[in-house]
Amino acid sequence: MGDAGIRISVFLAMVLILAIAQWRWPRRQLQHSLLSRWITNFSIVALGSFVVRLLPAFILPVSVAGWAASEQTGLLNLLSLPWWLSMALSIVILDGVIYWQHRMFHRIPVLWNLHRVHHYDPDYDLSTALRFHPIEIFLSILIKNLAILIIGAPVMAVILFEVILNSMALFNHSNLAIPRKTDQTLRKFIITPDMHRVHHSTDIQEMHHNFGFNLSIWDRWFNSYIPHPSLGHEKMHIGQPGSQHLPVNRLLWILGAALKQPVEHKHQT
Repeated sequence: MGDAGIRISVFLAMVLILAIAQWRWPRRQLQHSLLSRWITNFSIVALGSFVVRLLPAFILPVSVAGWAASEQTGLLNLLSLPWWLSMALSIVILDGVIYWQHRMFHRIPVLWNLHRVHHYDPDYDLSTALRFHPIEIFLSILIKNLAILIIGAPVMAVILFEVILNSMALFNHSNLAIPRKTDQTLRKFIITPDMHRVHHSTDIQEMHHNFGFNLSIWDRWFNSYIPHPSLGHEKMHIGQPGSQHLPVNRLLWILGAALKQPVEHKHQT
């Protein structure tokens, strides 16, 4: 099985497991039609996957990592480190890059217009993790490729990182109730659903915090951590301010909204 097959298999398994888990142990009562949201959110990820398939193979992250290894390009390819250390360093550094990329997409208005598609979801469950504009996906690939070239990340590290990132994004966007003590223990190391849900608040102060997807150290180290929403998880409002009457679950509208609507960006970090 190739790297694409591995990623797809793990993705489908995580979707199935988390869909059952969040149905059995929900954290919040969903306010909008599950069918409507899932059709939209899964359509977006299908469209994004189609766009990625149109890209030349040599600019995909695994191919970039293979080229860096063959040309001995990048920091780790110039050092004689044990393979396991190179793997671990690559995964941690790439996770840090994703954290800063996320902050950048919140801070730069034109990028925020793209990323706002993700935040327009008026509810919060595993399908929210799939809701990214195809242009943002393309830009994310370019940023990731640059990081891979600089680091010299091994091919296996890139594959493993992609699997971990996709799995963790589904997990921390799930509407899964985790016991408070377990959540407090987990969030010392990784992003939990309660920790990341704060990031999807309509409250501006909360929306521009808790950027991590995998490791929780970045938010703590770089002063972007908020432990809980001010209204509590059951009563907090999800989505974008002033979007209650907008067709935020219509695929064509949200794809166009990222490109046509005036930028309304208030950053308070």
